[in-house]
Amino acid sequence: MNQNKLFNRTRSHLAISYAAVMGLILSLLGFGVYKAIAHAHWVAIDRELASVAGTLHDSLEIKLQQPGKLEPIVNELLPNLSVTGVSAWKQPQPNRHILTALDQSYYYIRLFDYSGNLIATAGTYPETLPPTFNPQHWQTITDRQGNIYHQISVALHTKTQQDWGYFQVGRSLQDFNDYLNTVKLILKLGLPAALISIAFSSWLLAGLAMKPIYASYRQIQQFTADAAHELRTPLAASQATVESALLMPQLDEKEAREILQTVDRQNRRLTQLVTDLLLLARMDSQTNDRAKSDRPELCCLNDLVSDLVEELAVVARSSEVALTSEIRVQQQLNVVGDADRLYRLVTNLIVNAIQYTPAGGKVTAILDCSHQEAIIQVQDTGIGIAEADLGRIFDRFYRVNRSRSRHTGGSGLGLAIAQTIARAHRGSLSARSQVGFGSTFLLRLPL
Repeated sequence: MNQNKLFNRTRSHLAISYAAVMGLILSLLGFGVYKAIAHAHWVAIDRELASVAGTLHDSLEIKLQQPGKLEPIVNELLPNLSVTGVSAWKQPQPNRHILTALDQSYYYIRLFDYSGNLIATAGTYPETLPPTFNPQHWQTITDRQGNIYHQISVALHTKTQQDWGYFQVGRSLQDFNDYLNTVKLILKLGLPAALISIAFSSWLLAGLAMKPIYASYRQIQQFTADAAHELRTPLAASQATVESALLMPQLDEKEAREILQTVDRQNRRLTQLVTDLLLLARMDSQTNDRAKSDRPELCCLNDLVSDLVEELAVVARSSEVALTSEIRVQQQLNVVGDADRLYRLVTNLIVNAIQYTPAGGKVTAILDCSHQEAIIQVQDTGIGIAEADLGRIFDRFYRVNRSRSRHTGGSGLGLAIAQTIARAHRGSLSARSQVGFGSTFLLRLPL
């Protein structure tokens, strides 16, 4: 297959198509995974900020007495509290639970009065953030250095439900972006590696997919060449006979009759060859279901073997070959199928055995049964078949001895037809042989 440009090109197209489709699927899958991871982490950040903000908001409101004024007790809630405009602020030990929630390098807190003026900051507050207040509930902002922060704004009230101002909890998104960048890097490196593996696998799979197609293609090529060769021989003979007749100035009745007989003989050979090819083509188009046989009927194999041995005895005697039958069963063996085709199958086996058995040899047709199967064996003491040829004797137009087959008028379709008929009847046909010691063809048919 590697030497055929058409199949190599088709294989390449298949491999490219497989790789392109799988690459597109993987790319979309990778993009979807990235978006899912980003969304999941973003939701987790929102929940975390909302939880911290809610805890601090409830704790602060019960300690605030006057609008816009921080009570000293607020220090217990917020670590590293820094009041705007106050150089020193006493820092008592903050509440341990609140400290655990905020004592991380990416959290900060801002407090604004109701006019939007920054009053105090806490946590790890980045000085590069703009001090202006944005009343939106959720915000994603960028400082002067390009760092991104995500924050939540909540309104604050005093203990007596007076408007105190606003409370913001935010965090840096540096760790979030670093994580997403790592995911991107993994996807960017993993996708090309996966595509390379897919391309290599696609090439191998395309080769496996093309093998049976290529085998069929080679079989068709061989069949076409053999059929053309078989058809050319009788056509050439007929053409030569006609041309030689045309070159004669005159023909007497005897010469004309001989020429017509030669043309008739070649035409009969052509007709038989075309008939066999049509039979094979018709049987190939059918399924192995016996219900789809042209004429399904009950066929008695006992009568079939006995009748064939009796009918072909004349052919055997003309070749000086002894033809006998051996029925090893007492009961009638019946199979369902086309009686004419089964008759053709066994006829081909017996005639083939007679043709390849030298004078003085013996051909025996044996009928037996085993495990709900009828078994027909055709044994001969002929020239035998070499081990290298046994695997191909059922191929169409294949002949072990071409010169002998042509002399006997064989076209190489007899065993192919027999094999096709056996398969159409859900049976099997096999052969075993040894050069110089004869051959045995074994036909198994379900009862």
